[in-house]
Amino acid sequence: MTSATPSATATAAWAIDPSHSVVELAVKHMMFSTVKGRFARLSGAIVLDEANLNSSSVTAEIDAASIDTGEPQRDAHLRSADFLDVERFPTIAFRSTGVVPRGTGRFVLVGDLTIHGVTREVSLEAELAGTGTDPWGGQRAGFAATTAINRKDFGLTWNQALEAGGVLVSDQVKISLEIQATLQAS
Repeated sequence: MTSATPSATATAAWAIDPSHSVVELAVKHMMFSTVKGRFARLSGAIVLDEANLNSSSVTAEIDAASIDTGEPQRDAHLRSADFLDVERFPTIAFRSTGVVPRGTGRFVLVGDLTIHGVTREVSLEAELAGTGTDPWGGQRAGFAATTAINRKDFGLTWNQALEAGGVLVSDQVKISLEIQATLQAS
């Protein structure tokens, strides 16, 4: 890992590189198997103050219609009013409200997540995975984060009872992010 981060006294602005970033979700289906999906379109900004992590911030937007689980019928259902209702709520948004250091390169990112028009506070276990210079002389940083949410907290309540007991779709949604960002000129 090459360190190309500005000095510890500097605050650096980074833009999320959507072509090198992934937002994935995982949900239990029929109580025993996991279905995964990802969002293809996202954008955002990271302001990183390594000297005072609590002064750092993250904002991000995801195009809700860009959900892709590899099954077109399921994706259409997820975009419908039963779930994301992308006609009424085209974006999923995150805005950080705090950063709690957890040791070198690790932190908890606390913020407001808005899905389906409902905003709830979430905490993401996160890390600065590394920084370096790309082949064109630009500075890049990698971040990873995970969290889990209850989809019902965001008004995503559609489900179907199974004849053998249980439900078709779990309430818990695991979310993982692999973000690469580019340093912005000051």
